[in-house]
Amino acid sequence: MKKNKDPEKVVKELKAGNKRFLTGKSVQSSKSSLKKLREFAKKGALPKAIVLCCSDSRAPVEMIFDQDIGDLFVIRVAGNIIAPSLVGSVEFAASTFGTNLVLVMGHTKCGAVTATLDHIENSQAIHSENIHDIISRIKPHIFPITQLNIRYEEKLARAVEINVLASVSQLSHSSRLIEKLVTQGRIQILGAVFDIATGKVDFLKI
Repeated sequence: MKKNKDPEKVVKELKAGNKRFLTGKSVQSSKSSLKKLREFAKKGALPKAIVLCCSDSRAPVEMIFDQDIGDLFVIRVAGNIIAPSLVGSVEFAASTFGTNLVLVMGHTKCGAVTATLDHIENSQAIHSENIHDIISRIKPHIFPITQLNIRYEEKLARAVEINVLASVSQLSHSSRLIEKLVTQGRIQILGAVFDIATGKVDFLKI
């Protein structure tokens, strides 16, 4: 199995893919994807990036970055939160495939972040323990935003970005394995926000 790509090169490829998506110049096709799928069924795949992102149906990761089957190891969860099983998924991909880029990607108008913001500001009741678990993981990070005297839309936009950065930070220190890989420079963890109105992905400064 060939060696994985340098993280900086992968980021450039993802940015280029997003640009193709924005301009309607995708290079992927179902014919080539089906051929790759058959090959991967025999030999296995080597994903060049791990993407931990929201479950929102408006944010299909492979399409947004114009990537093909086998290119990305995608972990989806509402609010792109960090929890044990999700950390384990990152550990699995990093240790099994040697994938050395992790991208935590949130998106504008995120439903989980919106629900958390409304819960804080309007004391909205949460009718499910499982949903409460998601909100409780987002709440500490975005609470300071709710204290600012700014428009709701701006609070939400800032909260989405802060939530991504919080997940990046949490993931970097979430396990001995990941922390070791980060310290050794064998894995890089970045954050990004996908704009569902324009299709553009903005990579955040960590």
